[in-house]
Amino acid sequence: MEYSRSLEETLSIKELMDVAFDAGVRSGVVEAKNIKVRALPYEHFRLEGGIETFLHVNVYLLAGRTPEQKAHISTLIRDSLADAFPVIASISIDIRDMDPDAYRKRVLGAQ
Repeated sequence: MEYSRSLEETLSIKELMDVAFDAGVRSGVVEAKNIKVRALPYEHFRLEGGIETFLHVNVYLLAGRTPEQKAHISTLIRDSLADAFPVIASISIDIRDMDPDAYRKRVLGAQ
């Protein structure tokens, strides 16, 4: 997640992350154990039309989901965030496929 830093003055970034996480779980496209949410604030940005607050969510999925699954999770995350945080002027979601042959992960203590 990328967001305008000014959002920190009016809402909880943890709650924002929780809403996105919960929407991902509810989608049925991803298991909770595979969802990671990270948030990065932007101090400086420019958006058309004088928009002063934004939230952009990048969703990376291992390749193999159908276009319908991608549209479903994208819409669910966007609508969940918009319903929970109507003060955010611009909310966008981008779904990206990750190459399962190239993706690697290491987690300490994982079985």
